[in-house]
Amino acid sequence: MIAFVLIAALMVAAALAWVLVPLLGRHRSAGVGREASNVAILRDQRAELETDLANGTMPRDRYEQACRELEQRVLDESTASSPAAGDGIAPRAGAWTAAVLGGTIPIVAVVLYLLLGDHQAFAPGTPTAAVKAGEHDTSPQQVEQMVTNLAARLEKEPGNAEGWVILARTYYSMSKFPEAARAFERATALVPDNPDLLADYADALGAAQGGTLAGKPLELVNRALKIDPTHWKALALAGTAAFDRKDYKTAVELWERLKKTIPPTAPIAGSIDNSIAEARALGGMKPAAAAPAAAATAATAAAAKPTTATAPTPALPGNAVAGMVKLAPALAGKVAPTDVVYIFARAAEGPRMPLAILRKQVSELPVSFTLDDSMAMTPEMKLSNFPSIVVGARITKSGNPVPQSGDLEGLSAPVTAGARSVDIVIDRTLP
Repeated sequence: MIAFVLIAALMVAAALAWVLVPLLGRHRSAGVGREASNVAILRDQRAELETDLANGTMPRDRYEQACRELEQRVLDESTASSPAAGDGIAPRAGAWTAAVLGGTIPIVAVVLYLLLGDHQAFAPGTPTAAVKAGEHDTSPQQVEQMVTNLAARLEKEPGNAEGWVILARTYYSMSKFPEAARAFERATALVPDNPDLLADYADALGAAQGGTLAGKPLELVNRALKIDPTHWKALALAGTAAFDRKDYKTAVELWERLKKTIPPTAPIAGSIDNSIAEARALGGMKPAAAAPAAAATAATAAAAKPTTATAPTPALPGNAVAGMVKLAPALAGKVAPTDVVYIFARAAEGPRMPLAILRKQVSELPVSFTLDDSMAMTPEMKLSNFPSIVVGARITKSGNPVPQSGDLEGLSAPVTAGARSVDIVIDRTLP
C-alpha cells in the first residue's frame, strides 16, 4: 500500500510539473526569445552588407545609409520589446492560474480514485495484479477448485451433457476413477448411443473396479461395438477382457479386427501384433502365417543380402544405456494412443531422482530408446556416476512426470551403464 501511495504521489507531481513550469515561465520566455531572434536577424543583415561592400557590389555611400537604417531598426525593436507598465498583470495572472491548478489536480486525482479505483486491491489476502497476471499457471489446488465448481454447477444443470463429459474426462485424467465413472454414467444417460462415451465409461468403471472389465464394463463395451463394430477402443477393451478370462481365441479375433482399423505403418500396430502373438502362444494356437506378398519380399531381401559376415554391433559408451519398451497385451485396452510415456533411468541404490528421461507416446510403442549423460538434470546426477542403474517406463494419462495412482509402469533389473539390450515391459498398475 505504501509503495502504491508513493508511486501515485510521484505521478501527480510529474503532472503538476508538466503543467505549471511552462505556465509560470511563459510570459518571460516569450519576450526574451522574440528579442533575441530579432537581434540575430539584424546581425545577419549587417554581415551581408559588409560582404557586399568588400566584394565591390555595393558603393560605400549606399552601405553607410543601409547601416544607419539597420541601427534605427535595432533601436525600434529594443523599444517595442521593453515591458510596459501593464505587463505585470500577465505574471500575476499566470501565478494565480498555476496556484489554482496546483491545488485542483491532486484533489481531482484522489476523487477519481475513490470513485473508480479498486479499494480492496491492497487488502490482506486479496490477489495482487502480479498474481492475476499469472492465472494461467494453474496450480493443482486451483484445478481441484474448478472441478468442484463445475460439479456443483452441473447438479443445478443436470441436463448439460457436454459439462458431464468434461467433468468425467477431467476426473479420469486426475485418476479419480469412481468419480469419473459416475460422471460418465450421467453423460451416457443423456447421450446413450455414443460409442466413444460408452467405451470411456467402461474404461473408467473398470479402473474403479480395480482394473477388471468383468460385469458392467464389458456390457458397455458390447453396447459400443453394437453401435460401431470397428470402434478401436471398444475392440481393444473387449480383447483385454477376453485375455483376462483366458479366452485367448476371442482375444485374438478381437485384436485382429482392431488391427484392420489402423494403418499398417502406425507405430501401435507393432504393439497389437505383440499382443496377438502372446495370446496365440498362451492359447496354443499357431503363429499367424505371413502374407504371401510379405513372404516374397522377405525372400527377395534375403537373396539380395551380401554373403560377407555382418560387422559386430558397436558397444555403447559407458555414459549411455539403450533398449526397447513394450506394453503388456493385458493392458492394451487401458491406454489411448495419445497417452504420455516416460522412459527414465535412476540409480539402483541411492536417490530416486531420474538420471535421464525421455518422453514418448503410446502410439509409438514398442519403441527403442537411448538414454545418456546429455539428458542429466544436474551435472552430478549422471548415468556414468553410478555403478548400477534401473531403467523404467511409465504411461500417464495426465502427462504428469510425477508417478500417480493408476499409472502403468515397467522396470528393468539393475544394469550397468553401457548396456544396450535392456527390454522393458509395462505390465503393472501403480496403486
